[in-house]
Amino acid sequence: MSASGAVWRNWARNQAVTPVRVERPSSVAAVQRAVVAAGAVGLRVKAVGSGHSFSGIALAPGVQLDLFDLAGLIGVDTVAGQVTLAAGTRLFELPRLLRPYGLALPNLGDVDRQTISGATSTGTHGTGGRYGGLATQIVALTLVVGDGTLLRVSATENPELLPATRLGLGALGIVVDVTLQCVPAFLLHAVEAAEPLEEVLEHYLDRSDHSDHYEFFWFPHTETALTKTNTRLPLESGRSPLGKVARFVDDELLANGVYRGICALGAVAPATVPGFNRLAARLTGRREFTDVSHRVFLTNRTVRFQEMEYALPRALVPAAVREVRALIEARGWRISFPIEVRSAAADDVWLSTAAGRETGYIAVHRYYREDPAAYFQAVEAIMRAHGGRPHWGKTHDRDAASLRTDYPHFDDFLSVRDRLDPERRFSNSYLERVLGR
Repeated sequence: MSASGAVWRNWARNQAVTPVRVERPSSVAAVQRAVVAAGAVGLRVKAVGSGHSFSGIALAPGVQLDLFDLAGLIGVDTVAGQVTLAAGTRLFELPRLLRPYGLALPNLGDVDRQTISGATSTGTHGTGGRYGGLATQIVALTLVVGDGTLLRVSATENPELLPATRLGLGALGIVVDVTLQCVPAFLLHAVEAAEPLEEVLEHYLDRSDHSDHYEFFWFPHTETALTKTNTRLPLESGRSPLGKVARFVDDELLANGVYRGICALGAVAPATVPGFNRLAARLTGRREFTDVSHRVFLTNRTVRFQEMEYALPRALVPAAVREVRALIEARGWRISFPIEVRSAAADDVWLSTAAGRETGYIAVHRYYREDPAAYFQAVEAIMRAHGGRPHWGKTHDRDAASLRTDYPHFDDFLSVRDRLDPERRFSNSYLERVLGR
C-alpha cells in the first residue's frame, strides 16, 4: 500500500483523479483485505487497468487498486481449450502465455495494452460478424464482492450471474481471475485496400456477413475508405508476414510518426486537414500478408486521441455513416482522424453493446489536443436516432434513464448489483450516471 497525492490520468489524458490512497495487491487475499479496509473507513474502491478507457469508468477517488502485480497464467485445461488468467494480465502477454499450449483467443481488438479484466469489463471488442466481444469468451470468473468474500461464477457455480458478471462495468466487485474459452492457434490472411466509400457502404452488410473479420476506415473530406479483410487459416498454411522494413515504414513511420505531426498541425491550422486526408487516402496502397492472428489483429497506436463509439443494429450502419459525412460537411468541421466501422455477432451478455442483435460499430475520434465536444455530441444524436448503444469505455453523455430503454436486461443487471454490492462500495460518479445510484 502507498499513500496517494499523485494524479492518475488515463491514456487519452481526458480523465484524471487523485485517489485517497493507492494499493498494489499481488494476491487475491490482499484484494480482499483492501476491499474490507476501504469499507471500514467509508471509502469506495475501484480496480484500474491500463487507463485505455476514454470514459470515467475506472476513476477511483477513494481507494485505487492497481492489479498489475496480480497477473499471469493460473491454469490451463488443454482438453476444453480453456485458460484461467489473473485479472491484471495484459493482452499483449497472452500470445507468449498461450503459445506453449497451441491456443489463441478467437478474436481481439486492435489495441493490446489493456488488462484482461479491464478489457472484458468495459466491453472491448474486435471485428467479425460471426464473433463476439472479449466478454463472450469468458466461461468463468472470480469476484471479490462488497463484503470482501470470494464469489465464483461459472456454468456450475452461480450460473444465473454469468450474463451480468461477464461484463460488469466494475460495478459488481473486483474481478480477480477470468477463465476464457480459447481456440487452436490460427493464421490470418490479411488484405488491405483503398476503395471508393460509396461502394464500401453498399457492400458493408454482405462483407460483414461473409468475411471472417472485416472493417473499414474512412478519412473525412475524401471519397476513399481503407478496407481490411482478414480470413482465418490453419497454422499449417504457412506464414507470409510483412517484411520488417515495410511494417516499420507503414505502421510506425507513416501511421504514427508522420501522422502525429499532421494531427498536431491540424489542431492549430484546421484548413490543412482536408488536403492531408486526401494525401493519406492516395498514399494508402494495397497490402496482403499472412501471419499469426494477434500480429494481424493488433495495431500499434502511439498518436493520442479521444474516441466515441456507438453500436447500431448492423443494417443501419451505412445510413448512419452517410449522415455523419453530411454532418461534417454541413458544419464545416475539419476532422483529421478517420471514422472506423466494424461488426460483431449478437450475444447474450446483458450489458454487451451487441446484446440480442447483430451489431455494427461506428467510432469517431479527435486528436487529444482538440476539443471533441461539439463533434461527439452531434454524432451521438445521429447514433441515438438509430437505436445506438454507447461503448462503456468511450466518451458519451448517456444516463441510466436513457440507457434502460436500450437494454432489455438493464433492470436485471441492477438487481444483481443490489445483491452483490448493496453499499455501492465499487461505484463512482460514472457508474452513478449510467446505472443510477
